Formats: sequence, C-alpha cells, structure tokens
Amino acid sequence: MSGSHLTEMIVFGVLFLIVSVMGFVAARWRRPTTMQSLDEWGLGGRSFGSWITWFLLGGDLYTAYTFVAVPALVFGAGAAGFYAVPYTIVVYPLVFLVLIRLWSVSHVHGFVTPADFVRARFGSPLLALLVAITGIVATMPYIALQLVGIQATLEAMGVKGHLPIIIAFAILAAYTYQSGLRAPALIAFVKDALIYLVIIVAVLYIPHKLGGWSHIFGAAQAKFDKTPAPGDGTLLNANNQLNYAMLALGSALALFLYPHSITSVLASKNRNVIKRNMAALPAYSFVLGLIALLGFMAIAAGIKPITSNGKADGNTVVPLLFDHLFPSWFAGVAYAAIGIGALVPAAIMSIAAANLFTRNIYREYFRKDASDSEEAKVSKLVSLIVKVGAVACILLLDPQFSIDLQLIGGVIILQTLPSVALGLVTRWFHRGGLIAGWVAGMAAGMWMLYRIPNPVTHKTHFGGSAYPLTDLGFDTKVTVYAGILALLVNLVVAVVVTIVLKAAKTADGVDATRTDDYYADEGDPKVVRGTREVEEELAT
Repeated sequence: MSGSHLTEMIVFGVLFLIVSVMGFVAARWRRPTTMQSLDEWGLGGRSFGSWITWFLLGGDLYTAYTFVAVPALVFGAGAAGFYAVPYTIVVYPLVFLVLIRLWSVSHVHGFVTPADFVRARFGSPLLALLVAITGIVATMPYIALQLVGIQATLEAMGVKGHLPIIIAFAILAAYTYQSGLRAPALIAFVKDALIYLVIIVAVLYIPHKLGGWSHIFGAAQAKFDKTPAPGDGTLLNANNQLNYAMLALGSALALFLYPHSITSVLASKNRNVIKRNMAALPAYSFVLGLIALLGFMAIAAGIKPITSNGKADGNTVVPLLFDHLFPSWFAGVAYAAIGIGALVPAAIMSIAAANLFTRNIYREYFRKDASDSEEAKVSKLVSLIVKVGAVACILLLDPQFSIDLQLIGGVIILQTLPSVALGLVTRWFHRGGLIAGWVAGMAAGMWMLYRIPNPVTHKTHFGGSAYPLTDLGFDTKVTVYAGILALLVNLVVAVVVTIVLKAAKTADGVDATRTDDYYADEGDPKVVRGTREVEEELAT
C-alpha cells in the first residue's frame, strides 16, 4: 500500500470539483421560464428522454453503497452477497407495466409523489399520509448510507474525521437547492461513465495481478473453509437458500416503491422512455455482478478492513483493494467514482423525500391553498433538512447500525406495495382494509426485526433481516426474509378487512382517476386535469 495518498486526493478533489460545478450549471440546463414549481424543480419539467432517464435511473438505483457494501458482503459472507444480482434482473419485468400506468395517471393528474396517487385513487388523506411517512422514513437511512461510501473512501486515503463529509454534503445541498433534479441528472453522466470505466479496468487488471480467477475463487473458498460460519461460503447452503430467494424477490418488489425511484420515472417525458429503460437497465445488473466479485478479489489480495474502535469496517475493503493494486492516479479515479456515485442518489433521494413532505403533509394538513411557488420553496428547504438529518445519522450513530437500518428500510417500504403497486391495477381494496393492512404489516415487520440478533456486531435486536423460523416453532436453522413475511401479513389483513367492510356496506373513498387515465401519453389531449382539479372533485 502506498505511503502517501497525495495523488489520489488530488485526482479525487479535481473530479469532485468538476461535478460540483456541473451541479450549479445544471440550473441553466434546459432552463424553463421559472423553477418555482415541483414539476420543474422536483421533476425536471417531466421532460427527460431515454438517454437522460437511463443515466438518471442508473445513478439513482446503483449507488455508492452498492459499490462498497455489496462486495463487502461478499467479502464477509460469500455467495449470500450476490442476492443483489438476481433481484436487479427480476425487478424490471415485474415493474414494466406498473410503472407505465403510474407515469400515465401521474401525467394526467399532475401527481408528484406516490402518495399523491394513493390520495386520489382511494380518496383517503390518512392512507396517503401513511404512504408519505413510510417513504420518508425508509429514505432517510438510504441517504445516510451514501455517506458510508464516501467515508470508506476517505478512510482508505488516510483522511480522518467527519469534516470532509460535511463539506461534501454542504456543496451537494447548495447545488441541489439551486438546480433541483436537473443537477443529479447531469452529473449522472459522469458518475456512470466513471463507474463503468473503473469496473471494466478492475475485472481485467486485478485478476491478472492476482494470478487469475481460479486463484481468486480458491482463496475465497479457503477463507470460508478456515473460519466456517452458518450461511457463509462460496456456495449457498440449505440454511440460507430460502432467505436468499426471498430477499432477492422482496428487494425487487421494494426497489421501485422507494420515492426516489418513482421520482426518476415521473421525470420521463413519455411512456416509450420508460419502456426502453426497463429493457435497457438490466445492463447495470451485469456491472453489479462484476462489482460483487470485487469481494472475492479482496480476499485473494489479502485485504484487511480498516479497524476503528476495535471494529473492522468491511465497507473499506473495496477502496483498500483499489489502493493496493491500482496506480495512484487511477486509484484516485476509482475513489471519485465511489464519491460521485454517492452524490447522485443522495440528491434524488433528498428531493423525493422533500416532495413527499411538501405535497402530502405540508399542503394537505397545513396550507391547502399553497401556491406552486410556495410548494417549491418548502420542498427546497426540506431537502436541506433531510441532508442534515442524513449527516447526523453518520455523526451520531455507529455506521454499522446505519447499514442495519437500510435492511429495516426495505421491510418498511414494502408495506406500501398494496396501496401503490396493487392500487395501479385494481380498485378492489377498501381504504380501511389498506390502512389496517399497513398497520398489521408494519407491526409484524418491526416485531420480527426486533427479534433478529447479529452475533458479529453483538447486537441482540435489529441485527439484520434474516428471520429464523425457530421463532415460529419450527425445528430448523432455515431463515427467511422478514420483509416478505410482513408483506404477507399486510395483504391477508387488507383482504379480510376489505371483505368485512364491503359486506357491512361501509362507505369507501371516491376514486378520482378514470380507466383511460392509465393509458395517457405525451401530448394526449385529455392531459388537462391537475392536482387542484382532482382535489375539487374529491371535495364534491
């Protein structure tokens, strides 16, 4: 490992400066007459074409946390870490038709958030509030986890303390406040180009330096054979296969329920853009598979994670691998790819969370007559607060705890699936049934997560998402993904309560959407009704 990191820091700093300038310049890119509306500031004018959307979604979904945590999981647990590959393959066929319907109905009614849709579809402000709160709570730790990627990179360069992270997020906050969604959309081009460059070079150069793939996989197998642990190894076993499959499916179902994913979709200019992107985005899954292999490469290279306060930080293995094997200048490029890879999704996530608060909490409960300009101002301010909260998570909490929070976030966001995803294809559910299902699913999910220990971090509660079936009375070591079990509870309760309420002829909410709303496209003459018109219909 090099004794000085000056070259890496210079390259990292220059590239970071370039994207920061791009973030501020983005305010003039495709600049409208005014940025004082959520359509312009929060959704980029709903005008992004196929290429911009592809880079934006890629920058949104494949984050710095993915870059460092997926290979870190492979480094520590082996094959179980590859769950991220099948789930990113499965997700696009699952959401292909659903996202097109969401775009169309949002285009017709001017919806900015998934909670906007739920409010109109089921005529329930309370259900919309629950969806909004769920989205904000699930997004906050996700933003904090982008900081984990930057922190791991800085530690590998020998930079200590939290000041550089605070400065980086202050710059991010400034250009996001000014440019809105246009900033991460423009920066995503640089971010994705750097990641593709670094990964292609890594999978060609590093195996050659380490003696080939046979040596890499042999070293990984030798490590897991030497220190066996339940579920660890280069192959799955009977105890973790079911959890692996359920985690992949649950993660796929959750991915496009996150507000930031929906924000990127709603910024597209027409249905064909979404269709093309759902067909093209699996290309990132190929890259993700290559990223995961960096964990085995780190084992073969003899990388030891940086230890802080007696705890080994597995997130540092990829930055250390780059520092160990790459020339200093290219290690700087790799570090910049990770750092910039954190800024793009963090910006989109903060915008999405701010839009949820503004539209579905502030306007619904505090200022029903808020103007478009007022909405934009509130959303800008809230996006700053969200970033401050994310930084606080890193400053006040153990980073390992924040990683566990990401697993909790997946369980949480899955509870919006019945009202958001199923609501796009059916209006059968009663709003009371969906609310009851949300409460039951959330309670079941939190109870299971509370019962899950983590022997590695010595936590007795909230130690992951793999729920042991022994807790349900089964004599087995098999674990399952808590998110899927909680979702099943949610759906069963929603169905039963819906049947009961319909049998009792209990009043339901008014559906303000129409069948043809779900097929509207760019330039369609029926796209004339905005959110305020929908609210007037609901009021009458």
